Amino acid sequence: MSKNDRFYTVRGYQLLNQEDKSLTSGMEDYLEMIYRNMEKEGYIRINTLSRLLNVKPSSATKMVQKLAALGLVDYQKYGIIFLTEDGKKYGKFLLDRHNVIEKFLQNIGITENLLLETELIEHSISKNTMKNIDLLNGFFETHPGVLEEFKKFKEIAGHGIGKT
Repeated sequence: MSKNDRFYTVRGYQLLNQEDKSLTSGMEDYLEMIYRNMEKEGYIRINTLSRLLNVKPSSATKMVQKLAALGLVDYQKYGIIFLTEDGKKYGKFLLDRHNVIEKFLQNIGITENLLLETELIEHSISKNTMKNIDLLNGFFETHPGVLEEFKKFKEIAGHGIGKT
């Protein structure tokens, strides 16, 4: 029996699916938010970052220091935060991943807790699955009739799991 045919705990699957990932989910959230803000402002300050992520400035400082140690951000104490070239590439990937998943969930009719659902999924998904979801989103865009048929089917069939 190969390791792909075995059952694991959620943590076990996360360890199997690391794909050479050196960032934790928390680090990814910070880097994605820094990238989001950099697209608008060109930089970000610790206080802004902590406010956007609803964390204490001291927590944001510690995380930014970790990202700086990995070469993803340039940060000076009490200064502003800039992304390095590697940080920009990784941040763009993280934001793209978020947007792909969010778009997919919207396509299948998820409206309640959309951000929560997106955030929970994005840290667990493989690059291969994400690429295929992105393709499916593109398919829905070029074939809107298929998406409309799905919406009709969903109304008729109910919501499947847990329906009474």
